[in-house]
Amino acid sequence: YVSKQISNPSMNATTTFIRESLKERYPTEEISSFTRWILEEVCNFTPLQQILCKDKELSRSEKEYIKTIVHRLQKMEPIQYIIGKTVFYGLNFEVNPSVLIPRPETEELVHMIIQTEKSRGLHVLDIGTGSGCIAVTLAKNLTNATVHAIDISEKAIATARNNAKQNNTTVKFIQFDILSDKTTGISAHQTLDLIISNPPYIKENEKTTMLDNVLLYEPHQALFVPDNDPLLFYRRIADVGNDLLKKDGRLYFEINAACGTLILEMMKEKGYHHLELIQDLSGKDRFIKAIK
Repeated sequence: YVSKQISNPSMNATTTFIRESLKERYPTEEISSFTRWILEEVCNFTPLQQILCKDKELSRSEKEYIKTIVHRLQKMEPIQYIIGKTVFYGLNFEVNPSVLIPRPETEELVHMIIQTEKSRGLHVLDIGTGSGCIAVTLAKNLTNATVHAIDISEKAIATARNNAKQNNTTVKFIQFDILSDKTTGISAHQTLDLIISNPPYIKENEKTTMLDNVLLYEPHQALFVPDNDPLLFYRRIADVGNDLLKKDGRLYFEINAACGTLILEMMKEKGYHHLELIQDLSGKDRFIKAIK
């Protein structure tokens, strides 16, 4: 890291500093996005103000904060962790290294559920909730839904609770190991209408294809599964669904694009019907819907 200085106090000079400091690490479009995010966070400038007020002077403390953020970005730390928040489905969420940063594909999953599940008063379970982005967003958008969410990580549960409070939603969060704990700790027998899960699904041998901003900073417990058992969580959650879903209850998965056919076969063997393999906006197999 070579320390650079912001040549003068104007916002225009600051924008140049950010661009020059990051150009060897990130593509131009991503740097532009970082710049908008940084100026909004540090200086409280909207994107429009950033265009109209290029000569506005920044304070010394603002410049120092920006330099700190840029330094961390040079080390490939995700900006969401640096800032401590992100936006998911139009809602603000706290994020930190104990939880995954919510992805656009997961927004697609949530949107599909909101558009499909129109009944009032649904009983919903989110397995592996992380930041709580799925559970909180569904609680916000499904009419009179009762939402439970579980995660093995105590820190993740604490983050998710904060996010539910921040977004004025009611979600019951439970620290729970889906691979070993008994389902009686989640809900009564066959009371759920929906189970949703975006579980760990990246195989260990796929690490070599991943970027440092994910590999070095995001929680591996929430990302990876053994190479010899890529369906570990899907298989267990399918069994939980058979225990806790009502007849005709629905199970929604986000999946590894390479495992879609395998998961469909497994779900069929476990008695699920009306199986759907659904592609994301980039054309990859990304979601599965199944009915008990």
